[in-house]
Amino acid sequence: MDASNPFLTEWRTPFGLPPFSAIRPDHYRRGFDVALREHEAEIAAIANDPTPPTFENTIEALELAGETLTRVGAVFWNLAGTDSTEDLRAIERDISPVLARHFAAIALNELLFARIAALYENRENLALSGERARLLDLTYKSFLRAGAQLTGADRALFAEMAEQLAELEMKFAQNVLADEENYVMALEEADLAGLSDAAKASAAQIAQDRNVPGAFALTLSRSSVEPFLSYGERRDLREQLFNAWIARGEHAGDTDNRSIIADILDLRRRRAQLLGHRTFADYKLEPTMAGSPSAALDLLDKVWAPARGRAGEERAALQQVADAEGANFRIAAHDWRFYAEKLRLRDYDLDQSALSAFFQLENMIAAAFYCAERLFGLHFMPRPDLPAYHTDVRVFEVLDRDGRHLAIFMGDYYARTGKRSGAWMSNFRGQRKLGGEMRPIVVNVMNFSKPSPGSPALLSLSEVTTLFHEFGHALHGMLSNVVYPSISGTATPTDFVELPSQLYEHWALRPEILQKFALHHETGAPIPQDLIDRVIAARHFNQGFATVEYCGSAYVDFLLHSRLDAPRDVVGAEREILLDIGMPREIAMRHRSPHFSHIFAGDAYAAGYYSYLWSEALDADGFAAFEEAGDIFDPAIAKRLHDFVYSAGNQRDPNEAYRLFRGRKPEFDALLRKKGLARVQA
Repeated sequence: MDASNPFLTEWRTPFGLPPFSAIRPDHYRRGFDVALREHEAEIAAIANDPTPPTFENTIEALELAGETLTRVGAVFWNLAGTDSTEDLRAIERDISPVLARHFAAIALNELLFARIAALYENRENLALSGERARLLDLTYKSFLRAGAQLTGADRALFAEMAEQLAELEMKFAQNVLADEENYVMALEEADLAGLSDAAKASAAQIAQDRNVPGAFALTLSRSSVEPFLSYGERRDLREQLFNAWIARGEHAGDTDNRSIIADILDLRRRRAQLLGHRTFADYKLEPTMAGSPSAALDLLDKVWAPARGRAGEERAALQQVADAEGANFRIAAHDWRFYAEKLRLRDYDLDQSALSAFFQLENMIAAAFYCAERLFGLHFMPRPDLPAYHTDVRVFEVLDRDGRHLAIFMGDYYARTGKRSGAWMSNFRGQRKLGGEMRPIVVNVMNFSKPSPGSPALLSLSEVTTLFHEFGHALHGMLSNVVYPSISGTATPTDFVELPSQLYEHWALRPEILQKFALHHETGAPIPQDLIDRVIAARHFNQGFATVEYCGSAYVDFLLHSRLDAPRDVVGAEREILLDIGMPREIAMRHRSPHFSHIFAGDAYAAGYYSYLWSEALDADGFAAFEEAGDIFDPAIAKRLHDFVYSAGNQRDPNEAYRLFRGRKPEFDALLRKKGLARVQA
């Protein structure tokens, strides 16, 4: 063992946190090499065990195997997403196919699968507890889905395609990051007409951080792009920035993702068909709440018609605003946000930039913590003494209602060079009880604009809900209370995993929360009640646009993965899908295919981007339970929510988990009511 490599020694840090300051890039590859050999030996010992298979010597042994590999991978993949460097990208290119090959070999290990299958076939006689029975079922089916029953040349082909996919998905992600890192729009002060002082300060900070000639600059981070598209008065610059934003991954040269996507689609389709599925979508939806492509597509279709109808009404209203100002053009995609803000101000007297003055990042973090305390009895103690991977990262110890340690929570809120765009939750360590109690280390990653020194970070309404959304995921990880690591925390189907996050959004803009935490950053005055009333009155404003841009992406994802062939011209196929569904020309997809990392930088959400809509139907119906009780912190409902959703991992079928929480099956009509689309016609 190499005592100088942190991954190969015991971590004596508080709470077993990674010793971030001691880790160098060259430690990763050596750590992976040793961990892979260790895991191979553990798997061989399980597969070649001469004693008959038992739950303990096979399923539990599998759960405990690969601990070093999990530890190395958790640190590496988290930092590859938040603080990527060329050194890390080189390791990523090197290790991705190696890991794919390693896990394919485990899935295709005939002796290992024979032991798992023997237990599964005898499961009725094993007298297993509910969680154990669930784990056995999931383990057996996961091996089937990974090709365990394939024979002959098909086995080798399946493994080879897994390795190819890993390389392609890694390359896709690196290309998107490169396009985002390499683009900077330098601006003069006059170019920022219409922007708030906070947005100007952010643009100044970007110019300073990126060493851009001139005083101001914008990047392709959403927190940089959307304020300019919403308030920037220079239409030509809005168009230039918007076109760069939607063209990530679509430039001829080294970062072109178009042919990569075609290859990914082809490999996914072929692998699914080797397993006996008609399409990749059929394969992917088999273990989900939806259960089949038809169920997911039915939900999309149910929402699409009224959303498109509402978007048509919104488009006409925006055009009237533009025409009244003397505009001699038809509203285009790069105009929508700009004129929507004018319309919001006219109809609801809501200026989003002025509203942001009440949404200080510090207070919104406190609001998210407060709701968790009221619902689940949690306490968040700042721990600046604990190690973190970047100076921007905040670390908290999380205590339960009895003052016992529950988790470590890290908040990484600001955009920076080397950080992947978007927002997400991840683990440095998951929760488990097998082999001894292990509590999780959870991180939330955002890309909010970093303010200049001495200035507060002010969030938009959408950024506030993003913060609550990702914190809902974090709670799902931190509250996990199961025995087995592979079913803990967020290890659930994608159309259920978004329920805890989207449900938590509901608390963000409740009057009870706004009155307590939405304080003006200069005066400290609470947000006025009449402003809260206007925010609530405008909750359905622009909902046609928001739903259409999301559904456009969901349809493209779903229909690309539902084909019996793989189109070589992916952008052309995207265009045809949007034409067939009647996508309004004035609205762009939320994520176009060449930078759609949800579905092409890995397959977690591939053929599953619909999941956000499915979970939104659940969260609308679920939050109604609190509304019906007349208390958004109702203790009895909060306990059921904790017991059957947030703490339960994947220890039971998610449809049953929802029924136990809500007392019945979900009512999907609640989704249209939530969006204000219940009576809208196409």
